[in-house]
Amino acid sequence: LIAYSSVAHMGFVSIGIFTLNVQGLQGAIFQMISHGLISSAMFLIVGVLYDRMHTRDISFYGGLAKSMPVFAFLFMFFSMANVGLPGTSGFIGEILVMVGAYQISPWIAAGAALGMVLSAMYGLRLYRAVMFGTQENEKLADIGDVHRHEFILLFILAVLTLYYGVYPSAITDISALSVDELVANVQMKLNASEVASSLLPPTKTHY
Repeated sequence: LIAYSSVAHMGFVSIGIFTLNVQGLQGAIFQMISHGLISSAMFLIVGVLYDRMHTRDISFYGGLAKSMPVFAFLFMFFSMANVGLPGTSGFIGEILVMVGAYQISPWIAAGAALGMVLSAMYGLRLYRAVMFGTQENEKLADIGDVHRHEFILLFILAVLTLYYGVYPSAITDISALSVDELVANVQMKLNASEVASSLLPPTKTHY
């Protein structure tokens, strides 16, 4: 899941960079920061289970919500942030990239939106398989909830994820000047290239 979501997030970053407009580039920057927060939390969540059971096999788990309620809540929160839940940093980066991509090609924006839907599908399916259902594996009977140090780390990441989701200007205001200058320079070079092309003599076609 983490590897697949990382590819999806970096795909959004790539789309944002190649739009070469303000919204797309701002979205790419925002998405990279958001990805650092959310993926770090997801790796930690996987690490919590692996530290206790020493396996990443999804079929090994099931019904953990009963014995790990705090873990289940944090897992749900970061799973939703990972697929772009509004109010989290994951949503801001993706929506900015899609707005920028739509200015270039509606088809690219539609493909990015489809990727968000597919990410939500496999993310929720994984969560259901691990957290809900009957706890058939007797080895999970004594599994403990998150420890204090694990909770503190996940709580800090959750606060930052929410903060940047509610106040995206904390990032976009810092990057605005650089993004505006980059877009202006690119546009200037494109205009200069078009002018130079128009001054070239027409190519004669020989039959």
